[in-house]
Amino acid sequence: MTDKKVAVLMASGFEEVETLSIVDFLRRADISVDMIAVSDDLKVVGSHNIPIYADFFLDELETNSNQYEMIVLPGGLPGATNLRDNEIVINLIKNQVKQERYVAAICAAPIVLARAGLCQNKRGTSYPGFEKELDFDQYLEELVVQDDKIITSRGPATAIYFALHLIEVLAGKEKRDEIANGLLIPLLEENIKES
Repeated sequence: MTDKKVAVLMASGFEEVETLSIVDFLRRADISVDMIAVSDDLKVVGSHNIPIYADFFLDELETNSNQYEMIVLPGGLPGATNLRDNEIVINLIKNQVKQERYVAAICAAPIVLARAGLCQNKRGTSYPGFEKELDFDQYLEELVVQDDKIITSRGPATAIYFALHLIEVLAGKEKRDEIANGLLIPLLEENIKES
């Protein structure tokens, strides 16, 4: 198991496909993942009424956030807006970038990055229709876009490629390919932009 840890933030109304794909794939790659409840209950209900139990509460993470190499923000509505409107989440991801660690957001969740001022001078993507709320320097429509420590992706159908890219960032291409091959996923390198 890699020593790099990941926190996936789950607010009420999170997108289940995105959240669980990320957690599942990273754990398959032996990356330690904590699911963090951004709510007052460890049982967090997704946007399609599927309850998922988180590992910890957000206030537990707040005191220990430096242990995470990456913080992941799933999309879904109202999950993404609940993350965006939470001051602890905003301060957490600002600190994450200040510490030169990764923040990854998918679907509607780049609105959280925008609220934190983390889109400026960056390339990125989101679910179609949210680009007006973002202030990326360059908005792209690739499946996954990485600009330095900020990683973004489009939506539920791109979640598997997002998760595979996170594996590559944290554990290397060989591990990414191992997981993709084991799951019979064709790699689409041309749909991933890095800078």
